[in-house]
Amino acid sequence: MISGMTRMSFHLHCRRIDASRNMARYYTLAIEPTLFGETAVLRSWGRIGRRGGERTDVFGTEQEAVAHVLDLARRKHRKGYRPTKVASAVRDPT
Repeated sequence: MISGMTRMSFHLHCRRIDASRNMARYYTLAIEPTLFGETAVLRSWGRIGRRGGERTDVFGTEQEAVAHVLDLARRKHRKGYRPTKVASAVRDPT
């Protein structure tokens, strides 16, 4: 387990805009604890201003979830997605 990650939420918002290709896309990643002690990676994507797709993957440990998010973020960065605001991590007060 990664030290200091217990019961934390993490959110990353990215977008890719290329006016010459009429492209305006968003991609969000989040790590959230589940009610059953697992860790979920939530993803959403689509065209800016429209509802897109969503997917949730559940992992047994936070370490697996963080590794998955880092891999996804790396792949999106290679495709030209850039963060729209600073990634945020919030500790659950409970």
